[in-house]
Amino acid sequence: MAILLRWSLAATMLAVACFVEAGHSAVAAAGVEAACTDWQTRHPEWLWCDDFEIDRLKRYFEYDIRHGRFVRETGAGVDKTTGMRTEYIPGDPHGGSLHLAFGKTPSASMTPVDAGTATYRDIYWRFDLRLQPGWTGGGADKLTRATILSTDRFAQAAIGHLWSGGPPGSDPERLYLDPASGTDELGALRTTTYNDFPRLRWLGAAGGRTPLFSPTNVGTWFCIEVHMKLNTGDADDGVFEYWINDQLEAQRTGINWIGTYSEYGINAVYLEHYWTSVPFTRIQQRYLDNFVVSTARIGCAL
Repeated sequence: MAILLRWSLAATMLAVACFVEAGHSAVAAAGVEAACTDWQTRHPEWLWCDDFEIDRLKRYFEYDIRHGRFVRETGAGVDKTTGMRTEYIPGDPHGGSLHLAFGKTPSASMTPVDAGTATYRDIYWRFDLRLQPGWTGGGADKLTRATILSTDRFAQAAIGHLWSGGPPGSDPERLYLDPASGTDELGALRTTTYNDFPRLRWLGAAGGRTPLFSPTNVGTWFCIEVHMKLNTGDADDGVFEYWINDQLEAQRTGINWIGTYSEYGINAVYLEHYWTSVPFTRIQQRYLDNFVVSTARIGCAL
């Protein structure tokens, strides 16, 4: 995230003292926290903003800390601010996750970050991603998804995956859109539980242009934004697309996500770490920062 204000040294030192006294990360004094300060007023289209300078982790309806390996950490974010750091250990595919709920949800355990009444059909979300210097093994598979959770067993009416190593024969150095439907083409819910793969309709993957996880890009921060738009009624007009650093990478249009299904809309976005496809033999880390969910384009310059 671009720094919005450049302060003098004296002003920065004063801001550090103020933030520390208030319980904030001192690193936020660089001005980066302005992205999520008063965001509800400045960006009424945003449903969520987390730059991780303040501990908002209890607002997520599920947070897998993965034995202390997926945590907020000073210096792990963009420009050495506070971000989320995950650590992969050989032999354990799990690296932790953050699950955010919004809008109408099917379970009391899914505490939404908004009023919890809306049925969203058009959602954008963005975050910054970086792999540690010296990283090997491609994109580590799972990264993010938006979904419609439709029952208290988390049966999914639709899933917008963005991941590497998902589609057969995919390039592990690139991210792929991989949309899936949990309904039939008319809109009847077919899935009965979470990740009910035998009952999903896979709608066609699309790979990005940028080899995000190639050795030449390791260690660099990238801004990733994803857009999931449900189809209208029985029309095949759904959209799924993503950008890297504000440049369109891949797009799927003409999607029949859910037929005429309408009980729930898009009500969750996940940031997740689960790595199975490429064996690795040493501990490795990757980092996340500046997570925003919105009903309109967000962009990288917050």
